[in-house]
Amino acid sequence: MKKIAFAASMLGVSLSVHAQSSVTLFGQLDEGLAYVTNEGGKHLTALQDSFAFPSVFGFQGTEDLGGGTKAVFQLVSQFSVGTGALISPGTLFSRVALVGLNNENYGKLTLGNQYSFMNESLLFAGYDGSYNYGGLYNLRQGPFAKLGIPQNPTGAFEFDGLGAPGVNNTVKYVSPNFHGFSAGADYGLGGVAGSFNADRSMSFGLNYQGTNFSAAVAYLEKRYSSLDNGLDGIRNFGAGVKYNLYNVTLSALFTDTQNTLTGGKVWVVQGGAQRWLTDTWLLGANYQYMKGNSQLNNNKANQVSVGLQYWLSKRTDIYLMSAFQQAGGDGPAYAWINGLSQSSSSRQTAVNIGLATRF
Repeated sequence: MKKIAFAASMLGVSLSVHAQSSVTLFGQLDEGLAYVTNEGGKHLTALQDSFAFPSVFGFQGTEDLGGGTKAVFQLVSQFSVGTGALISPGTLFSRVALVGLNNENYGKLTLGNQYSFMNESLLFAGYDGSYNYGGLYNLRQGPFAKLGIPQNPTGAFEFDGLGAPGVNNTVKYVSPNFHGFSAGADYGLGGVAGSFNADRSMSFGLNYQGTNFSAAVAYLEKRYSSLDNGLDGIRNFGAGVKYNLYNVTLSALFTDTQNTLTGGKVWVVQGGAQRWLTDTWLLGANYQYMKGNSQLNNNKANQVSVGLQYWLSKRTDIYLMSAFQQAGGDGPAYAWINGLSQSSSSRQTAVNIGLATRF
């Protein structure tokens, strides 16, 4: 039951059972005390929220329309526990805002601000170590600021899109499950007069879920007005596999990210394992290698992440997580763990102990 509650909280799904029609308020809060060895050349001790799990609140609802069809909606916003402020000031539901129809035989069609299939097929399905034990530290960043992702706080924050919020103005379809297989695609309209292709986005995912083995592939391309008048952007591809061996879950993930205007490119390979030591203790560890091409000075980074959780109840846990990154390459290569400020050297270590609860 703890595993179900944990997965549901990350997806923003209520565990309550409702009949006919319903509206559910849900959320989670995470606050931790962190120590970082090098942020701009100095040690840092600070409260950091949303580093293990995003602090969010939201609403979701369904209405039974008959014939196996339901009307659905979901609204999700992320905020800072430390200050109470929204992560995106002035934007209430920056993570998800969607409405649509879901039919048990024909699939789900939704419209609005929605997660791409890099999120849904790879992150939420547990192929990335950040989902269960690595947190924000394990999502990709390193000495790759020259990747130059527009509207990005560092140019390479969560650069392969697995941890990104929803994509605006998308039409999305997800198929029903057929003998373990499911698929989906979405298209985001750019809304630029006279150019259907400018500022648009598109993604797709293909998934297989078996008893002990699962696999998925996903693609996302998002164009930006600042790159060739909206005709170029950032292209992401990823593939993951996962295998349950007794009480150990082994996972591997590959992602490839490219700026289609500059040619800057980073690929990542990672492998991880997690194990329930007891009914209340969960341990996970992950290694990832990131490599940029010549446009990014052939910079690279090795990173190890470890997380340990103790579940006080079905909804509340205490966690200890840490990450270490070693950077290198032809150009200046400063370590840069995701969610932190850049190190002044090629190494950076972070440790965080905190508390998370869901409702």
